[in-house]
Amino acid sequence: MVADITHLPPSLSEVRALRQTLRTWLVETPVIRCRNLEDRLGIGVEIWGKMEFLQQTGTFKPRGALANLLRLDEAGLRAGVTAVSAGNHAIATAFAAQSIGTSAKVVMLRTASPVRIDGCRHYGAEVVLADDVHQAFDLADRIRDAEGRTLIHPFEGSGVTAGTGTLGLEICEQISEFDVVIVPIGGGGLCSGVASSVKRLNPHCRVIGVEPAGADSMSRSFASGSAEALDRVDTIADSLGAPFALPYSFSICRQFVDEIVVVSDDQLRQAMGILFGEMKIAVEPACAASTAALISPGAGLEGKKVVLVFCGSNIDWVTFQKHARFSDAH
Repeated sequence: MVADITHLPPSLSEVRALRQTLRTWLVETPVIRCRNLEDRLGIGVEIWGKMEFLQQTGTFKPRGALANLLRLDEAGLRAGVTAVSAGNHAIATAFAAQSIGTSAKVVMLRTASPVRIDGCRHYGAEVVLADDVHQAFDLADRIRDAEGRTLIHPFEGSGVTAGTGTLGLEICEQISEFDVVIVPIGGGGLCSGVASSVKRLNPHCRVIGVEPAGADSMSRSFASGSAEALDRVDTIADSLGAPFALPYSFSICRQFVDEIVVVSDDQLRQAMGILFGEMKIAVEPACAASTAALISPGAGLEGKKVVLVFCGSNIDWVTFQKHARFSDAH
């Protein structure tokens, strides 16, 4: 792929320094060998999992949220922040705001899990509900303009990429050699950071992004060569339901991601069931996306050492049971 250098990623020295700063609030999530998953799949792949759902707030999102809040000046801290999210980014922004001593007013979808809404309020955020993703972004823009709050974007910008770059840095330090890393894609904030760190530290590694068929803005953007928007988002993986790609995250992904795999909701359901059956983890659809890509027909990963990024899991048991396909889990 021809590199698009319209935007440059954060330097590795910046990512390393940020990682040290984030240790004040965050944990280094473990990487484990997934032998049960290897045995269950039987496809000749050595599988390692980056267990990022054990992070503070249950997802990778505080990495980028804290990175952006740490850039605020005194006036920005006084005014507070806003964010828009299906849930995980809103929770992370609330956590980050509470951690560094400012306020958060976040916009979430009315259909969001009550567990996620309660999570935001637990960290002291005011929650505003919207009917759909497009209205949610409009509401966040209005809050920003009316109240002078800083909009903490869920996936766009060098702050997010630096924050998620710390995750890629951890993987490379925890596993010295690996052939492939598979990263879920919503808007691309996670993938841009992980890919940019991994590719510069392990240039021969293949980086695969994975997104749901009902929210495939990044794969469409790769095909067209520019950031694309969707008319409609339709997937059970609401955490990956970005309605559009944006220039910075798209540019960084285009530079460092080798390919994007698109998976169906049925594949996500199957992967959720397999992860529960073999690893005893109840994860949200977005977290199962890397596994869904691994088991996709024609993945061509036989004989490879593969790292799956398990990006997060804020899901209630009722919703998990609704989505997971247990018939394929045993």
